[in-house]
Amino acid sequence: MKKFLIGLVAGAVLAVLTGVILLFALARAGASVPEVRKHSVLVLNVQGPAPERAPMAIPFPGLQKQAPLTLQQIRNTLAAAAEDSRIEAAVLFPRGVEAGWGKMQEIRSGLLGFKKSGKPLVAYLRNPSAREYYLATAADRIYMSREDFLNLKGLRIEAMYLRDTLDKLGIEVEIESAGKYKDAGDTLSRTSMSPETREVLNSLLDELYSHLLETIAESRGQSVERVRETMDDGPFLAKQAVDAGLADGLLYEDEIFEQLKAELGRDELPRITHRAYSAATAPSPLSSRGSKIAMIVGSGSILPGSGGGGLGDEEGIWARTFIRVLRQVKDDDSVKGVILRIDSPGGDAIASDEILREVRLLRQEKPMVVSMSDTAASGGYYMAMTGDPIIAYPNTFTGSIGVIYGKLVLKGLYDKIGLRKEILTRGRYAAIDSDYTPMTEAARAKLREGIDAIYEGFLDRVAEGRNREREEIEPLAEGRVWLGVQAHRNGLVDELGGLDRAIEIVKEKAGIAAEETVQVVTFPRQRSFWEYLMDQNGSSLLSSTMRKLMGGSTFSALKDGGILKIMPYQLEVR
Repeated sequence: MKKFLIGLVAGAVLAVLTGVILLFALARAGASVPEVRKHSVLVLNVQGPAPERAPMAIPFPGLQKQAPLTLQQIRNTLAAAAEDSRIEAAVLFPRGVEAGWGKMQEIRSGLLGFKKSGKPLVAYLRNPSAREYYLATAADRIYMSREDFLNLKGLRIEAMYLRDTLDKLGIEVEIESAGKYKDAGDTLSRTSMSPETREVLNSLLDELYSHLLETIAESRGQSVERVRETMDDGPFLAKQAVDAGLADGLLYEDEIFEQLKAELGRDELPRITHRAYSAATAPSPLSSRGSKIAMIVGSGSILPGSGGGGLGDEEGIWARTFIRVLRQVKDDDSVKGVILRIDSPGGDAIASDEILREVRLLRQEKPMVVSMSDTAASGGYYMAMTGDPIIAYPNTFTGSIGVIYGKLVLKGLYDKIGLRKEILTRGRYAAIDSDYTPMTEAARAKLREGIDAIYEGFLDRVAEGRNREREEIEPLAEGRVWLGVQAHRNGLVDELGGLDRAIEIVKEKAGIAAEETVQVVTFPRQRSFWEYLMDQNGSSLLSSTMRKLMGGSTFSALKDGGILKIMPYQLEVR
């Protein structure tokens, strides 16, 4: 009776929710396409993340407007505006940018492409950090308000270590890894950086900082040494930024548009946001714009299985789901070529191998190129080993060819809270992954056997994919993370560039004329909220929610443990 009542209430709630969604969907369907007026200024509000693929389509207009544009949408908007005679200028408003340094290179490249059209590109900064300023350097002029603050002072990497904290809690961490740089477990097992970690992170920071200094120097007409000296004086008050040659003037937002009116000789300059412009210029789903290129996006950690159908399942590369997408593209005769777009720090070792197998089958049917985003490391690098050309940004995090296993021993914590376990086993290694007992030396040796075997396989896959001898790969492995520019020097990637270069290569491989316009179609396609509710595969939000309400124990979370091909650390350079 209790389950019946729970189901009845849940059904009623979902019925009301469905009705509300339908009303909003009908209202949205009746909304008009934004108009692009003559002599318009494109307003580029670049903020938050720049996801590789569109998140779930939300039928509530207010919420949908908050969804970030994808990296490809930003790129397409800038390219279209550069050729659109109705757009006479653009004003960039970067704020709270969360994209990584690889994606920012793609966005900045798009901004430079717009500027080449000869149309004015002006940047207006509000409380900017290094990320926002980096994008602004693509503009003809950079402005700030009089009372603002330029938080430009260099770059830093912070690494956190929890060993002392875990000791106080009575938690022991056991880590086994293949590769001296494969230090993902160090956060839990050490109190400070290892010499290997310090070496790698300093190397990455040096490259990123040099790139930032060179970019600023070129855009501001200064020497690298002068910019380096200036950076040591940051952060800057707005007037100090102007005096240092980092900004061109102190204006309010309305003054920028008045200045553009005078510059272009217009009495009026209608404004259109990049979101509205993207909607206005988006091609009809029924229109044909030349040969179709599939851009298959693998974004997030690599996970086994198909996911649980919850709202967070858009994040992550779920092996079985991703394989279905690969097969869908392989069977689509209208697809003439494939860009495998990777933004992943790696994850489950077995899932990574399953995906690589399916990608290799796909590349036998379709011309392919691999394009790396912010991160394509460890399992993310592994799945790129198809033998096809690999394109990375200079600031992409990649490599990390290594393997790790770790488990938490919680007996000390259990003792503190009065919890006791008794373990009965059959089999010598039955308790190897128990959270109550540490591994014996024999168990550790058994585990190392598996880790070493997977690491050897990783080296073999990289040697095959890069068409090199294994002996050449081994010194570049050991779990070490490389920036794209370093990986290119070491032969781990083929070229430095972004989506434009990837499209050029796949067109050449597919025999498509260089001047032909192609459709770049993103897979997996964007799903609607309604599809989440009513998915026929039984993994929808509706089915998963109902089963949880009805007490189904088989729909559990991701299985704990496992051997991982995952990046040693999550890097955020600020």
